Amino acid sequence: MAREQLGVLKALDTAKTQWYHFTAILVAGMGFFTDAYDLFCISLVTKLLGRIYYTVPGSLKPGTLPPNVANAVNGVAFCGTLAGQLFFGWLGDKLGRKRVYGITLILMVVCALASGLSFGHSAKGVMATLCFFRFWLGFGIGGDYPLSATIMSEYANKKTRGAFIAAVFAMQGFGNLTGGIVALIVSSAFDHAYKGPAYNIDPAASLPPQADYVWRIILMFGAIPAALTYYWRMKMPETARYTALVAKDAKLAAQDMSKVLQVDLQAESEQVRTDIESPAQETSKNSFGLFSKQFMKHHGRHLVGTTVCWFLLDIAFYSQNLFQKDIFSAIGWIPAAPTMSALKEAFTVARAQTLIVLCGLIPGYWFTVAFIDYLGRRTIQIMGFFFMTVFMFALAIPYHHWTLSENRIGFVVMYSLTFFFANFGPNATTFIIPAEIFPARLRSTCHGISAAAGKAGAIVGAFGFLYAAQSTNPAKTDAGYPTGIGMRNSLIALGCINFFGMLFTFLVPESKGKSLEELTGEIDEEENGQTVELQVSSSTSRTFPV
Repeated sequence: MAREQLGVLKALDTAKTQWYHFTAILVAGMGFFTDAYDLFCISLVTKLLGRIYYTVPGSLKPGTLPPNVANAVNGVAFCGTLAGQLFFGWLGDKLGRKRVYGITLILMVVCALASGLSFGHSAKGVMATLCFFRFWLGFGIGGDYPLSATIMSEYANKKTRGAFIAAVFAMQGFGNLTGGIVALIVSSAFDHAYKGPAYNIDPAASLPPQADYVWRIILMFGAIPAALTYYWRMKMPETARYTALVAKDAKLAAQDMSKVLQVDLQAESEQVRTDIESPAQETSKNSFGLFSKQFMKHHGRHLVGTTVCWFLLDIAFYSQNLFQKDIFSAIGWIPAAPTMSALKEAFTVARAQTLIVLCGLIPGYWFTVAFIDYLGRRTIQIMGFFFMTVFMFALAIPYHHWTLSENRIGFVVMYSLTFFFANFGPNATTFIIPAEIFPARLRSTCHGISAAAGKAGAIVGAFGFLYAAQSTNPAKTDAGYPTGIGMRNSLIALGCINFFGMLFTFLVPESKGKSLEELTGEIDEEENGQTVELQVSSSTSRTFPV
């Protein structure tokens, strides 16, 4: 018996790009838009939080968040995201992608609103409730990673699948951009209405009471795009691959896809019958579990490759904010804190980060969308890691050279190029590859494991290197931090991390132009003789053995 795919899956692989594909990109992408907004908008308001809750009367400088509080406020959402990626990734394979998809969105809406309503009579109370709600916000965001990637990969045709998944991920850039724009608008409006002098002129008047509303509005705005997406997310049918390969109902898979794609699919069989499979087939390649020897044999090195690459990438990617303050100060984007009022500082920070997103972040995402189905996933990931390695070493070895004021333009260019090749490289491909190379019944779980490894790397990069990058001179460390290995040595370490990311990329297969079932070995192991008749709108019918 010839080994063939189910007819409905073959039709999906060869379907022309249609309006529904773009609808799916938008619906799944809006989840990622919200994810990025919610995760990164906190960095726009941390300086304002420090002024509001930690300014000491009579101090020469405005208040800042203590290191332990800053780490908690910035990092608790990452911890929640890691947990959510593991839990919802597993649940997406057990209950189905669609059933879980709405739960994550509701959690994001509720917790985004609750974050802005954080309450307490003291700084400790406000920060504690803020951290509590941001953990559960991150938990919901974590579920969006494996589910959005898996849904988009299972809807797409094999010719443009990479671009479709990359387009979903690229919505992160617009989420970051929107966070900056919202912060600019809100802080500017409040600064215009409640104008205050610089801190060094009048410390008390530089912080109007209304400033407490600014950070709350910015955080709560993240609930709006998530809420607007909920209706369309619930209208999406379950993916045909989950229904046919995991739920074993080929007829329902064909019916669901016929409703949304411009092709008439009619599966004659009621089910992909399991009652006629022999016991040997039950233990075949298509029935092994995640912790089995068969999985380790067929996909073990792939999972090592996706998890390690994502872990190493996020260490480097999230540590890049270590030298943002050096860049912003060197080019005059952020003046000294005492020379600004609280609202003016919030506006200035938002402007600087928005410019970085526009110059370095967004272009890289869309270069990946444009070229991934031509160059391939592995090629782009290796290229990205390579150039990140080069630019890290180029920043590190002559680090003193870049700190001189006359070289500040080159410093900004190098920094932007590092961001560009992170996004036109492994930041996008580490999201795409795990959604393609694992079996349907384990796809969401394995993507969740890979993504969780990435978030572990983000925690190491954002906080471990924050301590490591401190000066070796105790007099030059940031307030509250111990001495570290210095910025130059930290950048050299990050360059080495990127180099190892390039090497581990060789553990994953190239998935360009291949069907998901071809990559995973599903369907072709089944030889039960059943057929599924596929009727298309051109009135022709073809019969594929299953």
